[in-house]
Amino acid sequence: MSEATIKNHAAFIWSVADLLRGDYKQSEYGKVILPLVVLRRLDCVLEPTKAKVLGEHAKHGDREAILRAAAGQPFFNTSKLDFRRLLDDPGNVAGNLRGYIAGFSTGARDVIDKFDFDVQITRLDNSKLLYMVVSKFAEIDLHPEVVSNIEMGYLYEELIRRFSELSNETAGEHFTPREVIQLMVRLLFIEDDDLLAKPGVVKTLFDPACGTGGMLSVAEDYLRSTHSAARLEVYGQELNAETYAICRSDMMLKGQDASHIAHGNSFSEDGHKGARFDYLLANPPFGVEWKKVEDAVRTEHTKAGFAGRFGAGLRRINDGSFLFLQHMISKMKPVEQCVSRLAIVFNGSPLFTGAAGSGESELRRWILAHAWLDAVVGL
Repeated sequence: MSEATIKNHAAFIWSVADLLRGDYKQSEYGKVILPLVVLRRLDCVLEPTKAKVLGEHAKHGDREAILRAAAGQPFFNTSKLDFRRLLDDPGNVAGNLRGYIAGFSTGARDVIDKFDFDVQITRLDNSKLLYMVVSKFAEIDLHPEVVSNIEMGYLYEELIRRFSELSNETAGEHFTPREVIQLMVRLLFIEDDDLLAKPGVVKTLFDPACGTGGMLSVAEDYLRSTHSAARLEVYGQELNAETYAICRSDMMLKGQDASHIAHGNSFSEDGHKGARFDYLLANPPFGVEWKKVEDAVRTEHTKAGFAGRFGAGLRRINDGSFLFLQHMISKMKPVEQCVSRLAIVFNGSPLFTGAAGSGESELRRWILAHAWLDAVVGL
């Protein structure tokens, strides 16, 4: 699918938002559209095996392993309804939609719960909009043979970008340009061609501020196209509930273990505590305060020192990018196990600015003393 086609799909989905005009503010459109995109995609993916899943459910009940096998996916739905059958009873769309969502497996329900979509079902129903909105989404073809997994990721990000602009949010909080991600990914893998060419090799990659999963998706796609014998297991963590939900659903649809995507603040709620990874990459949010988690960060810095994540020092409270860098360094594998590699986007290359004796200076000294810095690329 070309970029133009992806944008056409996004435009069609975007047009559904016109139905919300008046009852919703523009900044609220995403609360309705994004979870419905996820639901419609899951519905399309599960459609070919729906009858088989229902048959196995009738025989074996809620035995997840059997139902996942029947679905051919790491998720399933045991409701007799699907997106089109939701429309068979126009007076009870809200109840049917809730029942349909309840039929999903635990991981898929967690995604929808993080969107807080039940609130919107009530709101749409009270505004007499629910039937119209669901019927519009029933017309959207998101079957995998029409929209591939990687294209679905691009489509998510295009929608997120548009909704972010309406909300006056910084697009960079959700969207990293493809060319930047591709450069970072190439730098991560550039010296491992021989290793990645070995049949059966499995490597891990982690993004502690993964957003909708754009970096994880590009890395997967790159490795698949250049080293098809290798397998990449991806891990991430995301603070924003909605973008976490999108990322996790994307991982489910690609056959990745969606439980590898954690929800919460990476500084105070490390979702991958003690884990080490082969590759790490991130575009952490610039200029975002870490005041809300200051107590937890300072306690770890003071009590754990270099045995924790923040032993090299704490930068000013209004920018957490250096905390992300230290967090990532703590998750590199020991040299005796392998050579981990890390790529991170910084605003204005702060590793090479900052007065002597400042937090930046001390962290710079620590990184250079360990010979961890390979290259700095200006963008």
